[in-house]
Amino acid sequence: MRHRIDEVIAWSRTHQGRKLIRFTCVSGVSTATSQLLIFLIYGVGHLWGVVASTFVANLCATIPSYYLNRTWTWGKSGRSHLVKEIVPFWAMSALGIVTSFFFSLWARHLVREHHFPHWANTLIVMAVNFLAFGIFWVLKLLVFNRIFHVVPDKLEEVEEHLIHEEEEAAATAPAEELSPGS
Repeated sequence: MRHRIDEVIAWSRTHQGRKLIRFTCVSGVSTATSQLLIFLIYGVGHLWGVVASTFVANLCATIPSYYLNRTWTWGKSGRSHLVKEIVPFWAMSALGIVTSFFFSLWARHLVREHHFPHWANTLIVMAVNFLAFGIFWVLKLLVFNRIFHVVPDKLEEVEEHLIHEEEEAAATAPAEELSPGS
């Protein structure tokens, strides 16, 4: 078991591992943003119905998702490229929002059909929205990885740098463990 954990930790330090962890964190931020907005708009504020609340919440959550994924996950900087980055990202996000729209219609049906208290309706809407996001998570990872691809030469440089850092850390670790006063 310890060997498996060491393998996972080693993988998490690779370029691909770090990228997947960052993508997952950004997805968490995006999901939390949409869930919070649904809770505030639909659950607490009673401002709009299920469909409109879900749509607005998901649209708002897409904005930080784009910037966080572009800069932190894929390490891009400078101006965004309209055709290679912005259009594919928003097209994929629109597909997710449309799916969420259909799921919100289902949630609205459940809410109207069962006459639950509003707090239960809010939980249903949030759960259905979460399910819609979950369906697209892996697909988004694959597509966005292609959109924000890193030039292969640069990828090799990054991988070599990370390996060099790991070797240096491994070389200094035993010396630190043997130092007096540990």
